[in-house]
Amino acid sequence: MTAIDDLPIRDDLRGMSPYGAPQLDVPVRLNTNENSYQVPDEVAEAIGTALQAEVRDLNRYPDRDAVALRAALAEYLGHGLTTAHVWAANGSNEVQQQLLQAFAGPGRVALGFTPAYSMHPLLAVGTGTTWVDGYRDADFGLSAEHAVEQIRTHAPDLVFLCSPNNPTGTALDPAVIAAVLDVAPGMVVVDEAYAEFARPGTPSALEVLPGHPRLVVTRTMSKAFGFAGGRLGYLAADPAVVDAVQLVRLPYHLSSLTQAAARAALAYRAALLGTVEAIKAERDRIVAELRAAGLTVADSDANFVLYQVPGGDQKAAWRTLLDSGVLVRDVGLAGWLRVTAGTTEETDAFLNAMKELYR
Repeated sequence: MTAIDDLPIRDDLRGMSPYGAPQLDVPVRLNTNENSYQVPDEVAEAIGTALQAEVRDLNRYPDRDAVALRAALAEYLGHGLTTAHVWAANGSNEVQQQLLQAFAGPGRVALGFTPAYSMHPLLAVGTGTTWVDGYRDADFGLSAEHAVEQIRTHAPDLVFLCSPNNPTGTALDPAVIAAVLDVAPGMVVVDEAYAEFARPGTPSALEVLPGHPRLVVTRTMSKAFGFAGGRLGYLAADPAVVDAVQLVRLPYHLSSLTQAAARAALAYRAALLGTVEAIKAERDRIVAELRAAGLTVADSDANFVLYQVPGGDQKAAWRTLLDSGVLVRDVGLAGWLRVTAGTTEETDAFLNAMKELYR
């Protein structure tokens, strides 16, 4: 049987594995940071109606520039943003890939600070961009001083920051973003995939977009909106950035059905975002109960929690939880696991399974 490396594949892709998390049939799946709540009936009906209205015109290409959808996203974001400031694609992954295609690529450098979103270095490799890891502190923190030092050392063409950070969960100090913007020679991308779950008072990088034409804020509808299957991510930036990514986007990259479904979801955002506070309550319950059991737990502004397992063997702990019917994420940090905050029943199942580990 032919193996990948038997093919004339690019040298920098040899030996690599595709991104992915286990998709196992277990009672409680808390490993991919999905929203555990199903789409409400009224929203499902509205999306169905919107899709039906598009079906007879599927012989025609969709709106290449997704203008109506971008207008709806701009209205949702606020901050004085308009259609010209917003771009959308198939998940924030594609948005970030397009940014790398436009502003990075062969002979250019992207800088990130791990542990962070594991797709960023993979997207860099896929676009022929040199990836440089600036790393975080031992406690997973990122100081302005360290970030500035790494930028001055590597002069990256694009910097990735995550706020809240995945897999650690904590939002960035705004001073870090400000310091990076002051010294970065290229683009600064702040990945805010979990922004809707941030604790009260946590600022968004959207607040500092004016006057920073090299700043890009990426978001997704996959998490807070419970729209993971719809695959819709977007960015907010100076209109010149939106013009730039259109140079590299594939023609008609967003189907008519995706655009219609996303517009319908945005129209019913109050119903969809109604689960956010419930998820945040479960997140905070997980943090409190694990800490009460004596475990080290990272602060979280996201819909997940990173925690240190008893005994330090995260692989054994992951298996014990799986044997109890609970699937969490091993993110590759020795001694740590990440769990998504789901429904009350799912949290109960996770916390009960955890008791097998720290009794």
